[in-house]
Amino acid sequence: MNYVRTAMLLALLTAIFVALGAAVGGQTGMVIAFFLALALNLFSLWNSDKMVLRMYGAQEVDERSAPEYYGIVRELVQRAGLPMPRVFVMPSAQPNAFATGRSPAHAAVCASTGLLQALSREELTGVIAHELTHVKNHDTLTMTVAAAIGGAVSMLAQWMQFGFLFGGNRDDRSGVGMVGALLAIIVAPIAAMLVQMAISRSREYAADRGGAIISGRPLWLASALGKIEGYAHQIPNETAEAVPATAPMFIINPLSGQGFDNWFSTHPSTENRIAALEEMAREAGQTDDSRAPPAPRSASVAGPWDSPRTRGPWG
Repeated sequence: MNYVRTAMLLALLTAIFVALGAAVGGQTGMVIAFFLALALNLFSLWNSDKMVLRMYGAQEVDERSAPEYYGIVRELVQRAGLPMPRVFVMPSAQPNAFATGRSPAHAAVCASTGLLQALSREELTGVIAHELTHVKNHDTLTMTVAAAIGGAVSMLAQWMQFGFLFGGNRDDRSGVGMVGALLAIIVAPIAAMLVQMAISRSREYAADRGGAIISGRPLWLASALGKIEGYAHQIPNETAEAVPATAPMFIINPLSGQGFDNWFSTHPSTENRIAALEEMAREAGQTDDSRAPPAPRSASVAGPWDSPRTRGPWG
């Protein structure tokens, strides 16, 4: 049912883009927008990972350049039964992470330098397990397509606004035509944002639960979410602020001032997510002793980690 709902939301997002095209150019504009939406979907399908990783200046790492980080990813994909994704680090002081790619066989996991410096080994394990759940559930493709179409809606609305104010035939701006254009400029980006946020929210709780199952310790992820949320409101992510359509891809909303659980937030409330993970831990008989230590690790990404593999009651 969750996949059906996500598919319906993606279809609605595409319909908003097509309707905006109709507002721009009537039936011809609608047809052009429809084929442009198809092209965006195909482009996202084959280039989503490259597009987003390049946008955030991410650099690929391996076992030699980031043995700790790479080793955690390798261990978790073995537990999850996934192919090994490409592993990236993006230069951002804000602790955050995302996954991208059109399928588990073509996936990439990316963590910020701030995340690798701020979290303990256990917390980082919880975050990577969350991102790998997105890969396993094919959320990476869904969110990238949603980001592409949502960004296109906003861009087209801006073009319409510019044309409405500074160009075009003023005779076309009377009656229903003018009202329709104004409504399209105002309503379409808001509607696209609402649909995009609904898609993101519907996937985050599932990824939290799946990540807790893969790592075996729900409180590790709960501790990481609380810490990332605190940093995210203090340290800006300039790229995300410039391209807000990519915000739903991150484990915690990278934008400032969006921490509430309603239709206008890119993610569910972090407090609610932590509460769900804590309830999951209680059901498994785990206590606060299982929570990851709060002290940050060394600023270095490299170096061996000696902690043994830990499995929870979910296997």
